[in-house]
Amino acid sequence: MWWKESVVYQVYPRSFNDSNNDGIGDIKGIIEKLDYLAFLGIDVIWLSPVYQSPNDDNGYDISDYQAIMDEFGTMEDFDQLIAEANTREINIMMDLVVNHTSDEHHWFIEAKNNRNSPYRDYYIWKDPLPDGSAPTNWGAAFGGSTWEYDEKSGQYYLHLFSKKQPDLNWENPALRNDIYQMMLYWLDKGVAGFRMDVINMISKDPSYPDGVEQATGYGDGGPYYFNGPRVHEYLQEMNQKVLRKYNTITVGEMPAVNVEEAKLYTGKERNELNMVFHFDHVSLGDGKLGKWTPQEWKLTELKAIFSRWQEGLENEGWNSLYWSNHDQPRAISRFGNPSRQYRERSGKMLATCLHMLKGTPYIYQGEEIGMTNVQFDSIDNYRDLETIHAYHDYTTNGLLTKEEMLEAIHKRSRDNARTPMHWSDEPEAGFTNGVPWIPVNPNYKTINVRRALADKESIFYYYQRLINLRKKYSVIVHGKYQLLLPDDEQLYAYTRTWNDERLLVICNFSDQTAMFQLPDTIKHQTEKILIANMDLDIERDLKAFTLQPYEAVVYILN
Repeated sequence: MWWKESVVYQVYPRSFNDSNNDGIGDIKGIIEKLDYLAFLGIDVIWLSPVYQSPNDDNGYDISDYQAIMDEFGTMEDFDQLIAEANTREINIMMDLVVNHTSDEHHWFIEAKNNRNSPYRDYYIWKDPLPDGSAPTNWGAAFGGSTWEYDEKSGQYYLHLFSKKQPDLNWENPALRNDIYQMMLYWLDKGVAGFRMDVINMISKDPSYPDGVEQATGYGDGGPYYFNGPRVHEYLQEMNQKVLRKYNTITVGEMPAVNVEEAKLYTGKERNELNMVFHFDHVSLGDGKLGKWTPQEWKLTELKAIFSRWQEGLENEGWNSLYWSNHDQPRAISRFGNPSRQYRERSGKMLATCLHMLKGTPYIYQGEEIGMTNVQFDSIDNYRDLETIHAYHDYTTNGLLTKEEMLEAIHKRSRDNARTPMHWSDEPEAGFTNGVPWIPVNPNYKTINVRRALADKESIFYYYQRLINLRKKYSVIVHGKYQLLLPDDEQLYAYTRTWNDERLLVICNFSDQTAMFQLPDTIKHQTEKILIANMDLDIERDLKAFTLQPYEAVVYILN
């Protein structure tokens, strides 16, 4: 179970490093930065999709599972990436997108052109209702209906995301077998495992009922495709036919998953997956229109979520730990404080809080240097399909004004995470000598890798220390979690205990000082600071002391 001791770093190739100055990051660009990642100390690169794709949804619409997108390079480049990463003891985890394909995949082209093709049953087709309308009222993730009418065949096909992302029919054993063969192809190449995109959506309720109508006018189909009736059967079959033949790392992205379901997906006797990504904490503050009407959230809510998952998977399953990824805003802007005064300190605090929890930590590119959200003035600067569709849908139908929508986009758009990586203070942040596919965040001159590496007190070196501590102290990997001060709205404090080792973690999530009082139940003889994000030359009585804004400190107790 090497993946329990690992730290994973997500690379979003399009925005990581551009080696040929076409404005798009590529595989050779990743190879150029492997020494940087090895210096950070990570064990696994989660590589967002590099497969052949028409790029309707930035590579999550795949037209050929066994080819590399031209913009990213060649298969020879990919083979070199695996080899070069392995020499640095870094594994590659591929992104597996098998809930849907692109409508330009040859399976779908043949399915659409010929109702008698064996590929027709690789997708989900339904006849119109008697009035000619769609089979259900479900709304798609990127706006509109989940059903697209095909004039030629007189049927609708299902797409839970874009209409250019038709859903695959996992009921068909021939389709499943083709997917398993594709997975074996990549594992034989040397990849270490898979992050599985919306994998808990592959099994649909065969009765296809309507959903409860939402503010958008469409029905919520989620209850009929999240954690569907055959999903565990499919994943156990995948494990038997593919995963168990290799020493893999697997994590399933699972919207609308709860702790009890996660036990089924990740229990060691279940033979399915190693970990899941849940969405509970990144959904904090969602309003009437989800993330597009963001509300204030409380620290007690965040602590309750993390504690529920920490305690729930203590003996069964395993947690994945993350603040952000390619689908989420930047961690410091979302959960910390991006101001000049507190950006670095709150970034270190967030890192401390997450990396001391039980589970496998995930770092999203740029998180280790404290990158923040971007605030473009115009919707024209955004590239994300979800963001653009939501902007036009909600402003056109009067649900939000353009100003309200832009404010929400500044806080929660996926493009916040997709602006190019900041390598230096040179033009375009050293990402490219061309014109980047999406504009660079203007704050790159003060937030960049070159500057971080030159400052021994930077967020980068703090992450490096956290990773090194994980390799040194078993309690960080295996220790039992216990929440302290559950009702405190400023402090997140908890202990981790493993055999004779015990950690006390205290994090101030506020811009005010906060008083910590050690509960009487915590008995100890001595304490030593393991890591802290502030250098305070004062003696403290652990029984009661004041933390500065966004301060974090971890003690070893004996």
